[in-house]
Amino acid sequence: MKRLFVTSIAAFALTVLLCAAAWAGMVAQGKCIEHDKAAKTIKIEEYDTNFTPENKYGTPTGTVTVFDVSEAKIGIPPEPNDILRIAYTSENDKYHAVKVMNVTKQDLSKKK
Repeated sequence: MKRLFVTSIAAFALTVLLCAAAWAGMVAQGKCIEHDKAAKTIKIEEYDTNFTPENKYGTPTGTVTVFDVSEAKIGIPPEPNDILRIAYTSENDKYHAVKVMNVTKQDLSKKK
């Protein structure tokens, strides 16, 4: 009986871990170039993960990416030159934002 219980718990834990890995999205961070509210898109210049005192959000890579934000949760509304962190999924070479976090404005709101 104890062996069946332990096996069931282990199987449940493995299932939860595999599902969590399958649902995990990708994340991009970069400078907002444009937020088109009519087209429901955000264009960013992506940053890498080389954090330095001069570039505390990463170094610009020159890669410009457009995200569909029609179904995304958007925190503080982004403006050009804000640093954004976007969780997204990709399908058919299109990027669909799930959540948009305005890193610049959140940093400022913590200092008040």
